[in-house]
Amino acid sequence: MLPIDAAAHSSRWRRRHPVDKAVLGLGLTVLAISLPPWPGAALVLVTSLAVLLGPAGVPARRLWRAYRVPLGFCVTGALTLLVQVGGPDGFVSLADEGPLRAGELLLRTSAASLGVLLFAFTTPMSDLLPRLVKAGVPAPVVDVALVTYRMSFLLLDSVRRIRQAQAARLGHTSRAAEWRSLAGLGATAFVRAFDRATRLQAGLAGRGYDGTLRVLVPEARVSVRFTAASCGLLAALAALTLVLERALP
Repeated sequence: MLPIDAAAHSSRWRRRHPVDKAVLGLGLTVLAISLPPWPGAALVLVTSLAVLLGPAGVPARRLWRAYRVPLGFCVTGALTLLVQVGGPDGFVSLADEGPLRAGELLLRTSAASLGVLLFAFTTPMSDLLPRLVKAGVPAPVVDVALVTYRMSFLLLDSVRRIRQAQAARLGHTSRAAEWRSLAGLGATAFVRAFDRATRLQAGLAGRGYDGTLRVLVPEARVSVRFTAASCGLLAALAALTLVLERALP
């Protein structure tokens, strides 16, 4: 199981309905991309961090391990705004107001990423996907997503076991051995993936699969109080942004 999925299953908000957490997490994401970068996105970023580390109870180290990957993409995208191609100053030169634009983009994207992580760290996919059918998503699409979600963990587990076996047989002692091990890893993982898919299909056929995977979904109700508090927080952030935008130079 991936660390973010393990954190979602052990989250304090594990038993809350996904709608409750979607209103808060995705609402923060919408505010991050719609409000002015300063101070709107900055407020969203601080609020998301406070909720993640506070009420949601996400460990700081686990949050950083998950956040550093999208943050790297955010930084990479922002760096491209520092330069411009062509113009009177040469083929590549510093862009006018490049640092300002890069900072605004970095604020927006990093704050929006935290909003998505808030939802991901508190909502297991096994709770979300089955409920999508009631939301109008076609059942075959949800079934494919469920199977893919399950098979991805099996594939990652197979890759981990193969790498451990290769390391025990001195398969990583040199660069040439690394390349041979990598080729063997890809071939073995490919064969095992097809073998597991074949066994899964045979197992479903033996159980009378009729095109729909029926799974048990934990009972949960939408909390009016939690949703109202989330909407109040979002409205307060929007109002505070407008006030500070007029007050700050």
